[in-house]
Amino acid sequence: MGAILMVEWRLVQVRPNADSIAIRNVERQGFSVFRPLEIVTSIRGGRFVSRLRSFFPGYMFAGYAGPAAPWSVINSTYGVARLVKFGDRPTTVPNRLVAELQAACDDQGVISLASRIMAGASVEVASGSLAGFIGEVERLTPDQRALVLIEFLGKQTRVSLPVAQLKVASQHSDVARHHRE
Repeated sequence: MGAILMVEWRLVQVRPNADSIAIRNVERQGFSVFRPLEIVTSIRGGRFVSRLRSFFPGYMFAGYAGPAAPWSVINSTYGVARLVKFGDRPTTVPNRLVAELQAACDDQGVISLASRIMAGASVEVASGSLAGFIGEVERLTPDQRALVLIEFLGKQTRVSLPVAQLKVASQHSDVARHHRE
């Protein structure tokens, strides 16, 4: 019985607007590629438009399960800016980190950090008509929805939202909320 080879993951910087090209070309060279996505909502022409974008814009993970990965070829791959290095060695991304990110993604590679959302959490609405609003989770319901208190037009408003549309608010979002108050 042969030995099971562990995948070694590296971080790859992608050229602007070349994600699809880079993914295709890195995969053709025998590497696995992982690029988690997120749903973002913006207003275009007065309408809300949702689209997928990279969760880590400008970056993707490349993995190789062989005994001697040909990492040097990635730097000359069409669509790739460079293999991220610290010093003269490509940076290894811990397998556990990649596995946790992969586990948080659905079948289409869309990441859901909903498992970190709990009552009392400060959240940002990531998609839908309330995208960009910051609020606090009042409670979660059994049907994967959250009752969120959002400040709207100077008063606290309770809205029911799918947990999948929420993400834990970052410190940057908290700063933005305090500036609006």
